Amino acid sequence: MKIFLSTAVVCLAISPAIAQDVIIPSTDVQIKTAVLAAPEEKQAAAKVLGYSKSGELVELRNGTNEMICISDDPSGKGFSVSCYQSDLEPFMERGRELKKEGKSFQEIFDTREAEAKSGKLKMPADGATLFVLSAEAENYDTNTGEVKDTYLRYVVYLPWATPETTGLPLKPSAPGMPWIMDPGTHRAHIMITPPRD
Repeated sequence: MKIFLSTAVVCLAISPAIAQDVIIPSTDVQIKTAVLAAPEEKQAAAKVLGYSKSGELVELRNGTNEMICISDDPSGKGFSVSCYQSDLEPFMERGRELKKEGKSFQEIFDTREAEAKSGKLKMPADGATLFVLSAEAENYDTNTGEVKDTYLRYVVYLPWATPETTGLPLKPSAPGMPWIMDPGTHRAHIMITPPRD
């Protein structure tokens, strides 16, 4: 299953180029599946990014609320879609740009850290949530957009937060317990991974 420990990886995992033999689902299927990660009441008005027939990440649907959803990367393993609050878009977009340039995870982290500290990269002032929905590849029908046996996890970005400012541990001591990752950095975030059924 395509589960990432780091949320930045979710939106950085977008392939710079998609192989010719990869099937890109229709726009309707991409929209239908991308919004599954968002809370139900946010799905209909969410902006959706997905893939053109040439494999470029493009806007598939304009949105009228604060959510941005990204469809499954057709060249990735398994099925994974994500939705996040729009204040995270500068962070996510910058990550995609750096990934496309061939930067490593650490180079991306360091660049965004420096840019966030200088004020060049705007980070959410009050926190922002990311939702990630994943499934095994065999549970996703690219023709109909039906997805079975999904797993939803949650991330709340709180730039510069620490265990001391949040009261959260650095790792979960019980299943589903929230914990803080990358504390004290621009990428500090609360991880919430519910137990699997």
